[in-house]
Amino acid sequence: MNSITVKRMPVTCQSESPQVLTGPILFLLSGLAALGALATNIILPVFPSIGADLGVASRDLGLTLSSFFIAFAVGQLLAGPLSDRFGRKPIVILGLATFVMGSAVCTLASTLEIVIAGRVIQALGAAATFVLARAIARDLFDGEALGRALALIMIAMAAAPGFSPLIGTGLGTLLGWRLIFAGVAVFALALAIFYMHTMGETQPSDARKPLRIRAIGVAYGALLRDRCFIYPALSVSLTVGILYAFFATAPAILIAELGLTGLQLSLYFAATVFIVFAAGFLAPRLAHRWGQARIALLGAAIALIGNLVALALAATPSLISVTGGMALFLLGMGLVNPLGTAIALQPFKQQAGLASALQGFLQMACAAIASTVASTLPLPPTLALAATMVVGSVLALVVLIPVITRRTHHEVVLS
Repeated sequence: MNSITVKRMPVTCQSESPQVLTGPILFLLSGLAALGALATNIILPVFPSIGADLGVASRDLGLTLSSFFIAFAVGQLLAGPLSDRFGRKPIVILGLATFVMGSAVCTLASTLEIVIAGRVIQALGAAATFVLARAIARDLFDGEALGRALALIMIAMAAAPGFSPLIGTGLGTLLGWRLIFAGVAVFALALAIFYMHTMGETQPSDARKPLRIRAIGVAYGALLRDRCFIYPALSVSLTVGILYAFFATAPAILIAELGLTGLQLSLYFAATVFIVFAAGFLAPRLAHRWGQARIALLGAAIALIGNLVALALAATPSLISVTGGMALFLLGMGLVNPLGTAIALQPFKQQAGLASALQGFLQMACAAIASTVASTLPLPPTLALAATMVVGSVLALVVLIPVITRRTHHEVVLS
């Protein structure tokens, strides 16, 4: 076999996986998916301590974030095809080992350059686990079961950036910033041990694909042109991208403009997680009744309404107006994210690693673009963020419209 071909499976809602979503499976997939977000957000509160210890300005530590995002995006494009060729298990273990190695480098770093190098190594490992969490979910589940699994994984992914700054504040105060990196390394080791004892390989050996660079490029190109993949994947990526724009500008808005302290900001992020929790539990239940595409479209509309509210009140921002618009956006995002991902991956069971990798890359690309735009627009921070989020939400809604018109002929709504 000299090439990789992207094959779609028929899209229906009648097929259900015999695999049961148990607690151990959910914990494992959630941990793998959330590792990168955990490793990033947990260090944000200790930036001043890192800067003081290494003799650099706190703003220079932004390089530890940008370098992580770039390596995270590129690493996903590599991890997906590798897992389709060699199976999920060796790439999961390699990814976790790489993450532990990068964490150790950061723990022992004496200069900013060494911390950045460690962050890049961390990101390459976390990219593999992020891609394979969704690929393994696609290996194990179909139809509504896949949507439920991805919704619950999304809840864990929301908890990581929401609660990790609060954890980082406590650990940094008690133990210092270096032991935070050691702590995430221990977590990755625990995941590796748990994975080897509870899961193992989920991809059949006869489903392995050859590893040829040109063929992989052709396959990625085919996915980018495939409307069954690109429309829902873009909608999810745009929605996730504007969420990262909020994270990037939140300190300037909530601390500099609205007067929150660092601890209050951490508590604010933690509180927003409960909205995503609610959406994650609602998404599969609503999709069971009205179909995945319709509820994903509803989520995109709710997210847009929230961002329009924020834009309308941006001239006179207050904690209530910012929080109200953000709450609606997070509710909509909680519907779009798991259901849009399920729609995008559902037709590509034999190329789950490849498809998951490309979607992850699109998410990070949208995050980089949205964060840059929101941070550099010559407008007040609240207005710049609201405008960026409105544009992103409009695009996310528009690209979902062809999905619902096409899938209406295939989906069976269960009453």
